[in-house]
Amino acid sequence: MQIGSISLLTPLGSFGRADEIAQRLSDAITIGLIGAGEQFPTEVDLAQLLGVSPMTLREAMAVLRDEGLVETRRGRNGWTFVIPNVEPPEVPDLDQLRSFSLGGLRDLGDEHLAVGGQSARLAASRATPLNLRRIAVLVDQLDRSESRSARIRADSRFHIEIAVATRSSRLLRREVTLQAEMCRMLWLPQVMSTVTDFASVVSEHRAVVEAIDKGDPDEARHAAEGHIHANIRRLATTRLTFEDDAE
Repeated sequence: MQIGSISLLTPLGSFGRADEIAQRLSDAITIGLIGAGEQFPTEVDLAQLLGVSPMTLREAMAVLRDEGLVETRRGRNGWTFVIPNVEPPEVPDLDQLRSFSLGGLRDLGDEHLAVGGQSARLAASRATPLNLRRIAVLVDQLDRSESRSARIRADSRFHIEIAVATRSSRLLRREVTLQAEMCRMLWLPQVMSTVTDFASVVSEHRAVVEAIDKGDPDEARHAAEGHIHANIRRLATTRLTFEDDAE
């Protein structure tokens, strides 16, 4: 695993609970920050990166093993790695969406507009050819993806790579946090329920890439903000159906 990737997870400090650490690492795996098959750093190194005690980390890793996300090979040279192709359960993500009021979703969208819109604007003037290739590849990966887990990874990594291109560590950390909170909900089958929904997301991503590639900051921001508005509408529309079902 790339040390730089895991360092994007904000340290919880010495009082961080094992379940909080487990959730943080689970989110990182789901959004592709930690890739399938990747090996974790040593227990001591990872505990230091996350700002927790080795004992707390050990308990967190046990939770991830119970959830089937990681496997540990024992022995003198033992290691822990991410199990490939694990589909995230839908129920916790449905519960998370139910917990949001419409005002809460609006607030979430406002934050993502501020972070994602500015990231796209800066990327249009700061992205290198390598940044552009990586962002474009992630759009193609999303277009070819078939499973929910693959779509979550490609979508979240798309937004994260745009933030990488800004050269702003603060924007990057906020984007990682937002993707961990939003992306699993967005790719619930109840939210992306049709082929048209999926095709629209891919088209929105391509519009952002084209604007960044043209080096047009205003167009890039406009395209990114349009995509984020659409995502919040998707979540809000689905959230309203839960109220209809309760009547």
